[in-house]
Formats: sequence, structure tokens, C-alpha cells
Amino acid sequence: MDDLTEPELMTRAAWLYHVAGLNQEQTSVRLGLTRARVNRLLQQARESGVVTISISERDLGLLKVEETLRAQYGLMSCIATFPLGPEMLAGDQEASLRMVGAAGARLLQDRLSADPGAIVGIGWGRTLAALAQAYAGPTVSGARFISLMGSLTANSAVNPFDVVHKLAQVTGGEGYFLPVPFIVDTPRDRDLLLSQHAVQTPLKIARQARLAFISVGELTEQSLLFQKGMISEAEMAGLRAAGAVGDTNGIFFDEMGKPVDHILNQRCVALGLDHLRAAEKVLLSAGAQKLTATRALLRSGAVSSLVIDGDSAIALAAEVR
Repeated sequence: MDDLTEPELMTRAAWLYHVAGLNQEQTSVRLGLTRARVNRLLQQARESGVVTISISERDLGLLKVEETLRAQYGLMSCIATFPLGPEMLAGDQEASLRMVGAAGARLLQDRLSADPGAIVGIGWGRTLAALAQAYAGPTVSGARFISLMGSLTANSAVNPFDVVHKLAQVTGGEGYFLPVPFIVDTPRDRDLLLSQHAVQTPLKIARQARLAFISVGELTEQSLLFQKGMISEAEMAGLRAAGAVGDTNGIFFDEMGKPVDHILNQRCVALGLDHLRAAEKVLLSAGAQKLTATRALLRSGAVSSLVIDGDSAIALAAEVR
């Protein structure tokens, strides 16, 4: 095995252990490696995404909670991940994000298995980046993924360009982008960019989407938009004064999910949810900090399906009388 590269050894160890059913001792003998090295290779395989673990949420005991939210907000479907509890969440703020991303990836896999030629609209954010990272099949060369908004930053894993590129890469499908900034200087600049052929072409594809994955942002100093410097403190204050509690796909909305009267809603280059009427719009929401914005967006009636962390799902369901 001396002529094998490290990635090749890792893949062979993973295959022997997970597919052939050999234990670590047998795998080490088969590859002529120490058991300790096989253990490291198997861990690297999980961390790199060569090996993924898929667990169905159906038997987590949250069916009643999911059905409560589905009925309350008129959803096609609702998936809640396993609740971790406040103590564990306090120690790992990223846990709910990873779980929701993985559950969203499995939903995407199901939808693409049923419709391999689907056009899929993609929003932005850490949860959607986690979805792209967790996707593990099937290969669907006929699928097309289209970003629903302009680029957020020049270099970021949550940039819509990067999320769409990752999904196209792991599925074997095609990726399309809006080659413009997300927030521009003036409404006139937005109108000018939207009139360009390079923008009109992907927008035309996006309007044909049968499926769209979106996330929701909280209007706080911890929000990604604020942390990335996309909106200023003054703009944050102005949005709050206008009644905004969150944002999605370039729209800042109030507690009922309705767009607020603020100029930023005229400066964002994105395809609004009202242009995706024919698509199943899947909202991914991870973390208690998203509760207020998630509740508001669900109230708007614009969301078709919901993937949410279990702790937030339980909190939302408890409000239903």
C-alpha cells in the first residue's frame, strides 16, 4: 500500500469499514496499517465528507410538534431535528446549524430523487452552507441551482456563489449566479443592474424554480449582514424604527412577515418570494436567536415547508393555543 496517496488510503479504509463491514482490526490487517492509523483515517473520512451519516428524523418523538406547526402555518411539511436542550446549545452554538443543514440536505436529496431535472433556487447564509456541505447524493446531472440574490461578500463560505457552486459540484448539476452585489448604493443602481442581460438571464431561470431553499436572518448585531458590514449601525436602527424584525432574500420584514417601508428594501438585488409562487419554498431555521424572525416569516404565509431545530420547534409549538 506504499504507493497509495493519503486520500486513497482514507477512501479504502472507509469502504472496508463502512461498506464491507470489516472492523478496525480487520481493516488494519487488510491495508497493512496500524489500527491507530486506520482510526485516524476513518475520522478524516467523516470530517472531509467522504463518509456521511444519515439518520431519519421520523422517530425522534417530535411528530406532534411538527404537525402542530404544519397545521398552524399551513405548511406542506415540517421537519424538526433532535432537541439538544439549553445547556448543550450554550456549549455549542453551531450544533443546531449543523443538524438543520443535514436535515435540509436530506430533504433536498428526496426532492431531487423524485425530480432529477428540478430548478432549485438557493438563498444564502450559514445554514444553507451547512446544507451544501452535508449533501451526500444522488448525482443529478439534470438539476440546475440558481442563486436568488447577488453576492454578499468577496470571499465567504456563505456567499450565494459558493453555496450554489458547492451544490452543483456535489450533485453533478449546473450552477447559475446573479453577477451583481447584494446591496447597491441606490434604488436607481438596482434598477439599472436588473435591466442587464447578464442578470435577466439567471433571473428568468430562477422564476421557473420548482423548489427554493431560503434562510432567515435576525435583525441584531449578531446577524450575518451586520457582521459582514453589509448594513451599518444607522441602517440597523432605521430598520428597527420601521418595525423590521428580520430579513430573507433581500426583504426586511415586520412581525407579520410584511416588507417594511425602508430604502434598503429598494437597494437589495434579489428575487423576492412573491416571484417564486410556483416553487416549494423551504425555510431553514437554526437557533433560538432566529425565533422572532422565523415566527414572523411563517405568519406571512410565504413559506411552504419548514426545517427547524427541535428546541425552536418546541418553543414555537408551545405558543399555539
